[in-house]
Amino acid sequence: MKKMNYNLFGTNTGLKASQLILGAASFGTRNGYGTTSDEAIKIMNSYAEAGGNFIDTADRYQLGESEEIVGKFIEGKRHNFIVSTKYTSSSDAKPHLGNYGNHRKAMRQAVESSLKRLRTDYIDLYMPHFDDGYTPLEEIARGLEDLVTSGKILYTGIANFPAWKISRIVGMFKLNAVQLEYNLVQRTADREFMPMAKHLGLGTMMYSPLDRRIIYCQLKQ
Repeated sequence: MKKMNYNLFGTNTGLKASQLILGAASFGTRNGYGTTSDEAIKIMNSYAEAGGNFIDTADRYQLGESEEIVGKFIEGKRHNFIVSTKYTSSSDAKPHLGNYGNHRKAMRQAVESSLKRLRTDYIDLYMPHFDDGYTPLEEIARGLEDLVTSGKILYTGIANFPAWKISRIVGMFKLNAVQLEYNLVQRTADREFMPMAKHLGLGTMMYSPLDRRIIYCQLKQ
């Protein structure tokens, strides 16, 4: 099996990450569909054997089960992997208002819960999952900065935010990464996000490389 290639994760870190990141959104079956724990472990083992070292998940994926499965896999070999996770929606099917959004209260509760599910005392990369539309950017920036200072997270990122908001946050503290959708159908990132990330030295994480619309259109033919 061909081994992975590695890149520095942006120009603001010395972290070497595999070019292919393993997305764990389907790991678990709590939503009534998805990948069983045993199959997910096999997938992660194959990924690691090929040299992969970067796993991306979120508290919302399979209502927390994805993080639990990733935590089970990395136990005993935690330092060999870069683990990225996200918050905003909560792992609860019907989250209380105090547990939803990007504000400090939701952030603090989410990171503590993620640490327990991942069976670790730190998260390599932590980020809000999407823009909730109301939490002040200053609150998000200072909250993430406090988590870095406390040692609970090492690097910070932003997922699915408008480019202008990401630029504002970068002006407040040192952001390390952005995550966005990118594939043959969704190429809007080429216009603003990619040049912005390059200019600011941000590590760039793409998701949905095989857009569901592409698969659907192929099946319809």
